[in-house]
Formats: sequence, C-alpha cells, structure tokens
Amino acid sequence: MQSLKELYKIGRGPSSSHTIGPERAAKLMLARYPHADRFRATLFGSLALTGKGHNTDMVLKKTFAPRACDVVFDRDTPTPVHPNTLDIAAYEGEKLCAALRFYSVGGGTIRIEGEPEENAGIDDRVYPLSTFDDISAYCKKHNIRLWQYVRECEGEAVFAYLEEIWQQMKASIHEGLTTTGVLPGCLGTQRRAQHLFNQRHIDESAQTKENRLVCSYAFAVSEQNAAGGTIVTAPTCGSCGVLPSVLYYMQDTRGFSDEAIVRALAAGGVIGNVIKKNASISGAECGCQAEIGSACSMAAGALAELFEMGLDQIDAAAEIAMEHHLGLTCDPIAGLVQIPCIERNAVAAMRAINALSLANFLADSRKIGFDLIVKTMYNTGRDLLNNYRETSSGGLAKYYPVDKLHFE
Repeated sequence: MQSLKELYKIGRGPSSSHTIGPERAAKLMLARYPHADRFRATLFGSLALTGKGHNTDMVLKKTFAPRACDVVFDRDTPTPVHPNTLDIAAYEGEKLCAALRFYSVGGGTIRIEGEPEENAGIDDRVYPLSTFDDISAYCKKHNIRLWQYVRECEGEAVFAYLEEIWQQMKASIHEGLTTTGVLPGCLGTQRRAQHLFNQRHIDESAQTKENRLVCSYAFAVSEQNAAGGTIVTAPTCGSCGVLPSVLYYMQDTRGFSDEAIVRALAAGGVIGNVIKKNASISGAECGCQAEIGSACSMAAGALAELFEMGLDQIDAAAEIAMEHHLGLTCDPIAGLVQIPCIERNAVAAMRAINALSLANFLADSRKIGFDLIVKTMYNTGRDLLNNYRETSSGGLAKYYPVDKLHFE
C-alpha cells in the first residue's frame, strides 16, 4: 500500500478526482515538456459529465497558464479502464510533442496509461501488508497499535506530516465557521455551518448539542471545499468533512492532545489505505459509498484508536460504518459538490460516532469483518448503474429542475 501522504493531501476543492488529480496531471506534463507552448486536454466519462460543475476546465487552464490550454468535453466515448479519464496533448506550434492518457482514480491520485505507477509519483511498496486482517494479525503478534505500525512502515517523519494535516483540518473548520454567504454555482446554496454552530435549541440536551456541533464542523469543512477553499482529502474532497469534524469535537470536549489526534489520523489512514488498495475511493467508479462510506470508516476507526480500543473493535467500528453506506449513490445536482454532498458529510460524521459505540459493545459477537465489507462495497459499486456514479444524470441530479437554474 502507498504512503499516507498519498491519502491525506492538502489541496483546493471542490473535487479531488476532478480538480487535484487533473492539476497533478497538468503539472507532470509541464515538467516533462517545458518547451511546449500550448496544450489540449480532453475529458471523458465522469470528468466530462461533471467537469463544469467541478471546475475541471478552470483548474487545467489555470495550471497551464500563461500557456494556452483548450479543454474538450467528450461525453460520448466509453471509458472502460476508469470513468475519470483524461488525455493531455502538448504542442510546439502545430507540432504534436506528446500525448498522455491519465486516470484520476480518486483522492487526487493519478495513473498514466502504459507507465509504472512510480512515474506518477506513487510508491505502492510502503506498506507490505494490504488487508486489515493481515495488518491486525501482525500488530497482535508484535503487540503494537495501528499508529505504531504506521511508524514502523513510514518512519517517525510521517507524524510531522500528519501534524500538518491536522492543523489544516482545524483551519478549515475555523474558516468555514466564520464565513457566511452563498456558495458559487447555479444552486444558490447558503452556507449553514455558522448557523448550526450558533443556533442552540431552546431545550438542548447533551445529545442534541453533540449532533449540532459535530454537524456544524462537517458543514464548515464541506462548505469550504464547495467554495474552492483549502481542505484535506480524507480520503477525497467530497468527503473531507467527516474525519476532521469528529476528531475536532472529541478534542474540544474530551481534551485529547494533538499527539493523540495525530495517532488517530494514522490509524484512520490505514483504514483508508485498505479501502483504496482493495476497492476504490472514487465516486465515479463506485458511487458515494466509496467516498462518504470510506470517510465514515476512517473516522470510526480513528475514533476507536483515539479511545485506545482493541484491534477487533477498530475493525468492527470501521466495518459498521461502511456497511450502512452500501449502495449509496453519487448524484450531485448540477455537477456541484453541494447537494447532497455537504449534508452527507454531517450525517456520516454522526454515523461514525454511532459505529464507535456499537463496536464498543458488540465487537465480540460480530459476523462480518472489515475486509469483507470492503470487497462487498467494491462489487456493489461496480454493479451501480452509470447514472449513479458521479455523472449527474440520475437520482437527485435527474429530478431536480436544473433547467430553471442559471449556470455561471
């Protein structure tokens, strides 16, 4: 499996696969062909169908600037390898220098057709084990926790990186809570994080307060993402609000140190890596279950590590979190990462806390393990109709009257 640096990335929203991935592809083309004076990018599949709403064309043009970049949306050509397919051609005048095909496979990670993964900056050999059962067995044998396994595989330096990740997560929450107004795009979506944070219920119980605060943090990060702000992929931009919201709430109410939170991030990262290696974190490939479901599993596993639960309980928490997202479709209205995406982050955050509680009580009697649910999620996602895999042609995106909206 890859380094956690390939899972947790600091970048600008609104979509890791539609903005961060294409941006990385463009930068690679610039590095390889510095003498090219213009480029042509052709988007296929989900990139073509929702690229406008996700600002893919804007990101490509901005990255290639001051060189010209023509962006073509090809909505008809099949994408048999991966639905996020991108061709980039480099020119010197009228001469074609080179053309590469990229796959944006989720979380901002790219692959290049016909080339080894390391050519795209990916080292898949950092973690020798790739299933949770194997990792858990190793940790039990050596009497170590998940975060210690991360340290063993990546070295102490990875925790400085995770500290940077945590600081950015908190910054995204603070920025989201202090910003009001309307999100960009044709929907006219109001920012609601600050309202959730400040608007106390007239007779607020402790449970209601927890729900309100956790949701306000998830809304804050997700709204920052929708506005093109800086967030952390956890594991994607579209699901970036789940993990920081639950960890921030626990730190604020329980007093956990930054060091403890960073260790929890390491454990959650192992969960995310197992999903990314054995299934997918791409909404275009497996629906929203691959994004929000994965984020919920990461958050539940991270919380279980934070409370120093056993490996079987961590496994159970991550499994419960994913199991009840199976079949969740990716149907963003107008191709914007707003509705239902923002609200889903809040719902998944609360579900992660619920999964933690259930794992605490029921881990010893469970029948399904995390590896099995990951396999199930992947096959469920592959069985979803294309309309429900980030194409904005099914579900809410189909029935919401977008024809009456003004596209900017």
